[in-house]
Amino acid sequence: MTQTTVADENTLARLPLARTAALQYALRLADNALILGQRNAEWCGHGPALEEDIALANISLDLIGQARLLYTHAGVLEGQLTGRARHEDDYAYWRHERDFRNWTLQELPHHGPLAGTARIDRDYAVTIMRNFLYGALMAELWPALESSRDTELAAIAAKSAKEARYHLQHAAGWVVRLGDGTEASHARMQQALNHLLPYMNECFAADPVEQEAAAQGVAVPTADLRDRWDATVHATLDEATLQLPAPSAFLSTGKHGVHSEHMSYLLAEMQGLARAHPGAQW
Repeated sequence: MTQTTVADENTLARLPLARTAALQYALRLADNALILGQRNAEWCGHGPALEEDIALANISLDLIGQARLLYTHAGVLEGQLTGRARHEDDYAYWRHERDFRNWTLQELPHHGPLAGTARIDRDYAVTIMRNFLYGALMAELWPALESSRDTELAAIAAKSAKEARYHLQHAAGWVVRLGDGTEASHARMQQALNHLLPYMNECFAADPVEQEAAAQGVAVPTADLRDRWDATVHATLDEATLQLPAPSAFLSTGKHGVHSEHMSYLLAEMQGLARAHPGAQW
């Protein structure tokens, strides 16, 4: 991390939450989109079928496009607070792991919690199930944010809502196709659901940043969207003949900057080129 970025993070940390909530909320949304976009892009050239290879690449581009808009907006908000506006690349490539505020769900690799240190192949069931669980939430959150008092965020939400509907449609179709498919595909989808669903607890858990941003009319509490998310998820899982696992009290902490062991490897790959050639343009 550059000296300038360290100074920026320290300056923001000293400001009261009431002043930084809108910025922190925008960065959380941006980090979610960027990290999931980076994960899905790992399928590029490795998809199970050519059409799916292209579909996931397009979804990744949508997510990274959302992140770019949000980082640009965050730069403006930060400039108003500190007098120094950061560029989208500063947020993506020059922040430390603990400065990212994405939900842990986004950074998980494309496989379940398998033991051992040997290379584990990607599991398309995990990829699809994560996209479905996240997509079902964002298909509710983006439209709700179109009423945000932050007019730039509202405009970004209006654009992103259209993309989120497609992302959900794509993932839900595959959840049903694989869940209600062969015995093997059904088992893999059920395992993916069992593995990933507990990580959704973090997405719906209230915290000071979201509460303050919501109080200012900028954010929408995700807990308010839980019933509609449940309805979408339950209907799709019923059609896919998949069973909801028992409720879990597990609560991951990515949005607080405390990430899984997978995050550092993801960032090393994503940030490596920019850090190896700082200031390079192409």
